[in-house]
Amino acid sequence: MKKICIGILFVILYCFPFVYFSMKQDFTNHSLIGYLIMIVSTSILAFLSRYFCNFIPFIIGNIFSMIISFYFNGSMSDTEMWDGGYFKPFSSSQLIVVVSLLNLIPQYIAMILAKKVHNINKV
Repeated sequence: MKKICIGILFVILYCFPFVYFSMKQDFTNHSLIGYLIMIVSTSILAFLSRYFCNFIPFIIGNIFSMIISFYFNGSMSDTEMWDGGYFKPFSSSQLIVVVSLLNLIPQYIAMILAKKVHNINKV
């Protein structure tokens, strides 16, 4: 029961629209710090998810985060400005998919590290 509650907590934490937040920071401040925050925070969540639970919250959480990012992107009033060429050669929706997929790489590395650390601590 404890692992189920921890898994639900990780899914809830993953529900933050990380990609939308990063794109919004890039668009408004012309800063890539939002992408760095996304990579660090999702990698920490992936590490903790694998260490304390398993990979299911990781999968569900990333899907929810991408869906919520799509929702905020679609409900944004200045989407036309985003799609007007700021994220060339991608539209804002395409960039959400690309960044979400690329963000899986550091998360996967963090999950491998968590598994190794977990196995070392078992011995």
